[in-house]
Amino acid sequence: MPTIGGMALAGIVSYRLGGVDGVSIEAEKWAWALEALGFSIRRIAGAPGPGVIEVPGLGIDDERVVDTEMLDQAMDDLDVVIVENLCSLPLNPRAGHAVVAARRGRPTILRHHDLPWHRTDTSDFGPPPDDPSWRHVTINKINVAELAIRGIEATCLYNRFSMDPPTGRRTETREAMGIAEDAVVVLQPTRALARKNVPGGLALAEALGATYWLTAAAEDGYGPALAEVLGGATVPVLRGQGPGTMDDTYAACDLVVLPSTWEGFGNPVIESVTHHRPLALASYPVAAEIVEMGFEFFSPEEPEKIVRYLEDPDPGLLDRNHALARRRFDLADLPGELRAVLLEMGVMDPGSDTAR
Repeated sequence: MPTIGGMALAGIVSYRLGGVDGVSIEAEKWAWALEALGFSIRRIAGAPGPGVIEVPGLGIDDERVVDTEMLDQAMDDLDVVIVENLCSLPLNPRAGHAVVAARRGRPTILRHHDLPWHRTDTSDFGPPPDDPSWRHVTINKINVAELAIRGIEATCLYNRFSMDPPTGRRTETREAMGIAEDAVVVLQPTRALARKNVPGGLALAEALGATYWLTAAAEDGYGPALAEVLGGATVPVLRGQGPGTMDDTYAACDLVVLPSTWEGFGNPVIESVTHHRPLALASYPVAAEIVEMGFEFFSPEEPEKIVRYLEDPDPGLLDRNHALARRRFDLADLPGELRAVLLEMGVMDPGSDTAR
């Protein structure tokens, strides 16, 4: 098997890598797990990013013809390639076709965060491509079932999280953001897109008389709609991550809200748990899948219950959620789960804990 300096090589390919979007964040967790298994990582994408080989034509909105020669060179010596959503959601079909052509008959994992029928602008496309040498991994069980209906066998590996993130700086962050000591802060730690339902998050903050904090920028042309929504707010509104890390941002809030109408997973669900914050969670399909595991969350539609909790917090609720998250979503378990997939693919030796 081709290696450089005796180390196995894994590639991670996507439209973009290294950003604050969920695909980029989760791709980096897989990079960490693959490195723990002995792989050296090569990042390949259509947009610039830290340590990324940028291939013209692979970007989401790139109208250029894909530079297939450069793509082939970037992937030719790789032992396994992880395709992060690029062949799942056909936002740039030419990019997907190029990656498929380069990986036919070669060990490849198609990791599906989204699928074509989940969006109106891609709903006319068929299922993702398949090949006997490939494996399909989804981030929820709903996608496993939907792919099975279409003749594709897939494995669910949920997104994983550090169970003991750094303790954020609550006081310093609130002071830097101009938040009064006694103010209640409702945090929506998402990008601003139609499906993220910013009006729903703001409505909850208004029902609670709380400050509303939206961390990330508008995308997909949502800027004008966002400006209109926030322009009519009746409570203080904060924008951006803040002066520190997301650990600081979570520490500074009193409640997390995820009012989305659709998420492939919804990382703030478990991030709120690991940061010991109560969560108001909308009932999108995958949220129901997570709640069924036994988590105790609030509904954004029932602010009176949230008011009672904030007036008389129950630390036990947060502790139970955290213990459950450790059993189901611990990042420390990811290398072992990936190893099982790679063993089945023949990419790792059965008698070794690291890549061959």
